Amino acid sequence: MSNHTASLAGDAPIETRDQLIGVFESGSKPAADWRIGTEHEKFVYRTSDHAAPSYDEPNGIRDLLKGMEAYGWEPVVEDHIDGPNVIALKGPDGAISLEPAGQFELSGAPVDDIHATCAESNRHLKQCREIGEKLGLGFLGLGFWPDKTRDELPVMPKGRYAIMLRQMPKVGGLGLDMMKRTCTIQTNLDYSSEADMVKKFRVSMALQPLATALFANSPFTEGKPNGFLSFRSHIWTDTDPHRTGTLPFVFDDGFGFERYADYALDVPMYFVYRDGGYIDAAGLSFRDFLDGRLTPLYGEKPTVADWKDHLSTAFPEVRLKGYLEMRGADGGRWDRICALSALWVGLLYDSTALDAAWDLCKGWSHADHARLREEVPRLALKAASPNGGTLQDLAKQVLKIADAGLAARARLNGAGDSEQGFLAPLFEIATSGLTNADLMLAAYHGRWGGDVAAVYAEESY
Repeated sequence: MSNHTASLAGDAPIETRDQLIGVFESGSKPAADWRIGTEHEKFVYRTSDHAAPSYDEPNGIRDLLKGMEAYGWEPVVEDHIDGPNVIALKGPDGAISLEPAGQFELSGAPVDDIHATCAESNRHLKQCREIGEKLGLGFLGLGFWPDKTRDELPVMPKGRYAIMLRQMPKVGGLGLDMMKRTCTIQTNLDYSSEADMVKKFRVSMALQPLATALFANSPFTEGKPNGFLSFRSHIWTDTDPHRTGTLPFVFDDGFGFERYADYALDVPMYFVYRDGGYIDAAGLSFRDFLDGRLTPLYGEKPTVADWKDHLSTAFPEVRLKGYLEMRGADGGRWDRICALSALWVGLLYDSTALDAAWDLCKGWSHADHARLREEVPRLALKAASPNGGTLQDLAKQVLKIADAGLAARARLNGAGDSEQGFLAPLFEIATSGLTNADLMLAAYHGRWGGDVAAVYAEESY
């Protein structure tokens, strides 16, 4: 989830459908202007007892945010019933925000290449470690809390989360787990036109289960194996069917900006942001809002800023917001952050690689996409590929294409290294067939002696 961006002052009401579609059209840009955005979330824990700190306890999340200001981050304040709270930070490396239970997220700035993404991540994680050492806090790189119950986790004082926490149990069985107990890595990429967006959307949606498999990193729940390799991914299948999933219509003839706008209009609302606060609109219709018939704001029409807010409350495996968001990966180790961006940049930012990737999956049926979405959280690379063999076999093919795409980009750092090296962790996984979840389960049944507390020593940043 992205941190809220305040509505623009004087933003005119939406009067035509073209304004809705225009948000997507405005994202089109020439290839020379394409950028890479990388987001990653971490679990924060007290090093003394591995508990999740609350917002306002001494050396808790508020103090963590305050400590980051020493590195030039500027506070973002939200009014709360108990007074104003710092709930995010902004700076040259993007934005730092809080997920519902205090998961700490960097939404990186748009950068030119994977080298810059890696440098940005390195700066951020170094800052986290330095402040964490002063406060007695650590940062864990997994896709799901390995040992915490929902009740053991705090709730951050953000208005939109209060609305979502009330709504989630009404629409799915695992929505609260999604909010409080998961972490992800995400890559955001650009497109040149509607046609380019469609092709990239189709390739990334088809191959999102493969990314889930390669990054599977959430095999434990409350201290025990949960039967999944990516439980985080499974959680999304029982969160809210109206705003999640693989979106079969993406592969239909005629898909484009307008069809995605229709989808987003049918996603029930969560909130409207007005005068520094959130108005509960959970379950209501944005179409009614367009007609001036939204119950809490009857007679008022939405602005483009309201539409952008609403787009951020749809959670499909790939999301369109004026750029494309790849949302299928579990949170994970330091080198996995840059590896995810390298995978998708290699596949989507070189035309030859994009064509080759599409050739691999263009014959898949809706049933193939649905089966992969269902099986991958449990089986990861052992799931059957629609092309024959397993996803491990497919991973080797896809990584070869991504590697060629990065080679064709020829973006070198000062030492003359290409972006291809960032794929190394994924090649290792594809060659062995063992995800980080597989390795942790083997350790749990072996040298960990059935005690998941070892993850804090082995999987922290």
